[in-house]
Amino acid sequence: MLYDGKIWAGTGDKAVCLLPQMANRHGLIAGATGTGKTVSLKVLAEGFSEMGVPVFLSDVKGDLSGMVRPGEHSDKLASRLAACGVTNFQYKAFPTVFWDVYGAEGHPVRATISEMGPMLLSRMLGLNDTQAGVLNILFRVADDEGMLLLDVKDLKAMLAYVGEHAKEYTLDYGNVSQASVGAIQRAVAVLEDQGGDLFFGEPALNIADWMQLDEDGRGVINILAADKLFNNPVMYSTFMLWMLSELYELLPEQGDLEKPRMVFFFDEAHLLFNHCSKTLLEKVEQVVRLIRSKGVGVYFVTQNPADIPMSILGQLGNRIQHALRAYTPLDVKGVKAAAQTFRTNPAFDTEEAITNLQTGEALVSFLDAQGAPGMVEKATILPPESYMGAVSEQVRQTVIETSPLHGVYEQVVDRVSAYEMLCGAFKKEQAAQVAPAQVQVSTAQPEISKPQSFMVYDPATGGYVSRSLPQMSAPVQPSAPVLQVEEPAPAAQPVQPAMQQMPVMVFDPTTGQYIQKMMTMQLDPATGNYVAVQPQSAAAVSPAAAARAEKEAEKQRKAAEKAEKERIAEERRQRADELREERAERARRNDSVLGRMKNTAIATVSREVTRTLTRGLLGGLTGKRRGYGGGDSG
Repeated sequence: MLYDGKIWAGTGDKAVCLLPQMANRHGLIAGATGTGKTVSLKVLAEGFSEMGVPVFLSDVKGDLSGMVRPGEHSDKLASRLAACGVTNFQYKAFPTVFWDVYGAEGHPVRATISEMGPMLLSRMLGLNDTQAGVLNILFRVADDEGMLLLDVKDLKAMLAYVGEHAKEYTLDYGNVSQASVGAIQRAVAVLEDQGGDLFFGEPALNIADWMQLDEDGRGVINILAADKLFNNPVMYSTFMLWMLSELYELLPEQGDLEKPRMVFFFDEAHLLFNHCSKTLLEKVEQVVRLIRSKGVGVYFVTQNPADIPMSILGQLGNRIQHALRAYTPLDVKGVKAAAQTFRTNPAFDTEEAITNLQTGEALVSFLDAQGAPGMVEKATILPPESYMGAVSEQVRQTVIETSPLHGVYEQVVDRVSAYEMLCGAFKKEQAAQVAPAQVQVSTAQPEISKPQSFMVYDPATGGYVSRSLPQMSAPVQPSAPVLQVEEPAPAAQPVQPAMQQMPVMVFDPTTGQYIQKMMTMQLDPATGNYVAVQPQSAAAVSPAAAARAEKEAEKQRKAAEKAEKERIAEERRQRADELREERAERARRNDSVLGRMKNTAIATVSREVTRTLTRGLLGGLTGKRRGYGGGDSG
């Protein structure tokens, strides 16, 4: 309910209101079971909707679905309104869209494997660090090979592919253990049993569909049916973290706005952080810190504030604290910690007040206009304007069928991805897509004149010939519809024969055996036989084959560069060895007896010559000449 442009949450000594410009500073609704957390959540959600802010709610207990109906008056609600001093209260319904990961109680919510990413997917599968590293390698291989990871069957196909080619990828990506691959495959099988195959796929959720307004300008309230999803806590928490990450990546920077662009309420928030790795916790903390500037507010709903990590709890500026029960020493410690997080009100003892609150009462502290925490107030929370309780399945289905998003996500789309590329299903579909004017599909049993005769490639002639294979024990019985080619009608211009993808037995000279390959064949009208069609351009090469060829060429280039560097280094090492050998040889010569004598003689002659030159120079300067004996000569 709005009061002077603000969300009126409750009444104490005065009206306690949440400022819209401070709503993106995030918040916390805490309290023991049955103390009124759901009512506080609905009051805030209704206020945001009336303000024109889209809202997302996770409905764990199923009682939030009543927001599609107006509330019903009762004596209990009348006494609550009188206690809050509300005079212009109106019961009304709110624009609501139901969502469900399993597609049973709302529009299906899907995400692709690639969008989820290896970090969140590792948490969903419960992998250790080694297995998570192998999953990262799988994503890298799929990206380098040009294979899309969309659904669970793509993930399973890539796991089998990487496991079979582990030795080929070890040098480039790191060790791929068969044991780790097997562990991931078992975890994927468990995920499928829990309904993960329904969550992963296309069409993927467009977050913009959650940020809608109705014709009256009210924000649409998106309710995720989480009563079944809640039975798988890891999947529930990973889904919520994925939504935050998607919003953080997609929304532009907004700065401080007059009101948020969207608000999220996460019920049972302690599940988001259970068994959360340090890396993932740092990611969540970063998103919570920075998503405020995107104009998104996040409100956690849990029983005890201690369920939220301290690094994230410190970011929650708007708080509604319902009663906490102190039955154990640990509970007493939690009550004391919760009381110390509020700005003290001299009118009452916060720690004592938390344990004495009645149902529907709460300690409320919202941020003021300057962004500072307001003084804690003891208030009675207003009742919601919508219906308190769950709606019937008939009402839910009516809302789903009349929703503007009905039919957008219901039909599953399965486009070409890693599974089709690895299993060859895409090639078979291409073989069936032929010109309808020339080819028709017949389901009748074909007549085979030579059951053991196949078209094979003859390396001696370079052509395809019909050859029998006596080593095959039985003829191949076709199980799929057979393509029958009709003769083209005579015309003035020759008709270009149709090209088809056909299985062909090709001789492999390395193994000496025949292997079956899918090749593009074309009917030769002159002979009545099919001939192979050679690719005319690089476009005929599949993207995966082109990527592999480019990768192989890059490997060869790097290997050549490495060999050249090693050759230059070897030459330098040889030259250094030669120089060292020369110095060693000279040292050996100088160290010998003859060498020492020679060095002594050379040194003696050098000294005598130097002495004679020095004395002659000094004699010329003084007018005397010095002889060799040291005396003067006239």
